[in-house]
Amino acid sequence: MKGSIFTLILFGSGCIAGAFMEMPDYLPDLSVCILYFMMLQVGINIGRSGNLKEIINTVGPKVLLIPIATITGTLLFSALTGLLLSRWSIADCMAVGSGMGYYSLSSVLITQLKTPSLGIQLATELGTIALLSNIFREMLVLIGAPLLRRWLGPFGPLAAGGATTADITMPAILRVSGQELVAICLFHGLLIDMSVPFLVSFFCA
Repeated sequence: MKGSIFTLILFGSGCIAGAFMEMPDYLPDLSVCILYFMMLQVGINIGRSGNLKEIINTVGPKVLLIPIATITGTLLFSALTGLLLSRWSIADCMAVGSGMGYYSLSSVLITQLKTPSLGIQLATELGTIALLSNIFREMLVLIGAPLLRRWLGPFGPLAAGGATTADITMPAILRVSGQELVAICLFHGLLIDMSVPFLVSFFCA
């Protein structure tokens, strides 16, 4: 819990710094390098654990059910959201949900694909909603992974992470759900990653 609070403080500090300070041009590249280093560290920890073969063997046909359940649940609740919002259609809400945490790709795709039908202003607004909602999804896992693990079991943080489980949210998930889920995290994240452009394009059409 302390780690989640610390993550929230760092995130808030970053938002404030980004709003009021001039950031150097190399900062985005530095962030990517830090992410790669974290992934290297996760790999080293797994390699040292001595049960790497067992971890790889856990990836079987049944593991497919996890990303399928994640996608199905996300689209279902996105559709329910569309029933509650009069401003946006069910398809629009499902396009936003189809980002699955992949905010950089989904927001750009939605803005481009919806411009012909909605106009540039509304398309940009919907793209911004996709950006924010998928960022919040990622932050939910980074901050709330311990609670998701407690309430929903070891796969709770995994399902909430969506496409981000292969990279950004993996360390948080492994910390609370166990290192044995590393192969499942990678498989889950990569499979959902590949589904994002197809799902977003389908619901935008």
